[in-house]
Amino acid sequence: MSSPKFATLRYTALRIGLFVASFAVVWVLAYFRIIPLGVGSSNTVWLLLLAIVISAPLSFVLLRKQRDVMSEQIVAKVDRQKERLAANQSMEDGL
Repeated sequence: MSSPKFATLRYTALRIGLFVASFAVVWVLAYFRIIPLGVGSSNTVWLLLLAIVISAPLSFVLLRKQRDVMSEQIVAKVDRQKERLAANQSMEDGL
């Protein structure tokens, strides 16, 4: 894998890509009438909701490593901010 510097961006891009792929599969299934099209003009909303329901558990399983790397990146950044805040507070207390 590449550096963890862009872990959040990579995870987000993969998550969006997985959603788009799920939407494409759902759209093809609806086009060939394998799944229902929805009621009236709700076709697009139905397909979007179905794609969300399909892509969410898939991303939970398939993107586990990317999510862990992103989590480590966020935790490191929060820890650095906490250390910086503690250093600033100790400098103020010393005055």
